[in-house]
Amino acid sequence: MKLSTKIIIALIAGAVTGLVMNLYGSSLFPLLDSFLFTPLGKLFLNLINMLVVPIVFFSITLGAAGLGDPKKLGRIGLKTISYFLITTAIAITIGISLSYFLQPGTIGQFDLSTAQYEAKEAPPIADTLLNIIPTNPVRAFTEGNMLQIIAFSICIGFALSALGNKVKGVYRIIEQGNDLMMFLVNTVMKLAPLGTFGLIASAVGKQGFDAMKAMGLYMTVVLLALLLHSIFTYGGSVALFARKNPIEFFKGFAPAMGVAFSTSSSNATLPVSMNVAQKNLKVPESISSFVQPLGATINMDGTAIMQGVATIFIAQVVGADLTLTQLITVVLTAVLASIGTAGVPGVGLVMLAMVLQTVNLPVEGIALIIGVDRLLDMTRTAVNITGDAACAVIVAESERKLEENQIVQPNLYEEETAV
Repeated sequence: MKLSTKIIIALIAGAVTGLVMNLYGSSLFPLLDSFLFTPLGKLFLNLINMLVVPIVFFSITLGAAGLGDPKKLGRIGLKTISYFLITTAIAITIGISLSYFLQPGTIGQFDLSTAQYEAKEAPPIADTLLNIIPTNPVRAFTEGNMLQIIAFSICIGFALSALGNKVKGVYRIIEQGNDLMMFLVNTVMKLAPLGTFGLIASAVGKQGFDAMKAMGLYMTVVLLALLLHSIFTYGGSVALFARKNPIEFFKGFAPAMGVAFSTSSSNATLPVSMNVAQKNLKVPESISSFVQPLGATINMDGTAIMQGVATIFIAQVVGADLTLTQLITVVLTAVLASIGTAGVPGVGLVMLAMVLQTVNLPVEGIALIIGVDRLLDMTRTAVNITGDAACAVIVAESERKLEENQIVQPNLYEEETAV
């Protein structure tokens, strides 16, 4: 049985077990959760998180060294960031449009008078951009600051490429370190079905059927928007720009999506998503090593959809009519916030608080959606990493075509000269 099949079976079994425990075994659930579900999930998560920082360092360093030419890295970076920003804008637009069409905030009774939510302050976007360069790389590694680790790794990669044979031994050590990490990823992935089962059973069991029923339409809008964005934006862009079959793309990337769904963390899923993209989607390691870690840090299309739906939902609950200017502000704020809040804990809700404050909606409204946010977070994380993989596939194909053209052009010139 393939690993992806095992993960899907574990997802279904975990969801069914959690729902049954919530409905009929509420007295037994805390015991099983404490001694079975949570330990299984935490063991798997800890093993994956253990590998994230070293694998990002090794893979991006090798990727930057492999690309060599600074112009090539700049070109790939421009394509990557452009794709992320455009798809994030499309994502939040889909969320807002569906919210106005289905109007989840007008169904049922929602009381904001007792709702309480303390908004965390997000760092200014300018500060985030300035702090990309670490003053202390060791501290960046210990704190898991991904943007700083990525910047430091790119610098090391450039140095390895520039010095060439002088640092051949260092390059070899980093290459061996990367091989070691990939071996550990493959080993840890054998526990993925058990970890997935534990995480899903715990999450569904804690959420409760009543909470899901009360917020059913809100959840439906978010899930529908995520599905449409995945199929049309990601599937369409892969078909149009990479000339790949979208069905084969989703099928090949399914194992990573399953892990993302169970962990609710793009960073925790990163070792798996890179491994799957390189093996199943045939993305070159140098491109995968640059695009996917960057995407795990700043590309949050699934989160942008949640922000769009939640903003309109809260506006409908309080009876506020947002103007066209305010809606455009929501889109722009969410797109910029996806970079400005990179690496902030609970990033989705931090970004949502920023968006609500921008259009003068009560931040306390977030308390209404927290009850079901854990389940939706799993789904939008799977969408987030799928966007990273789609970008990697598209960038890899565009670079392949560019290299082919550069090979053909000199040959044509030589033939004309000979004639």
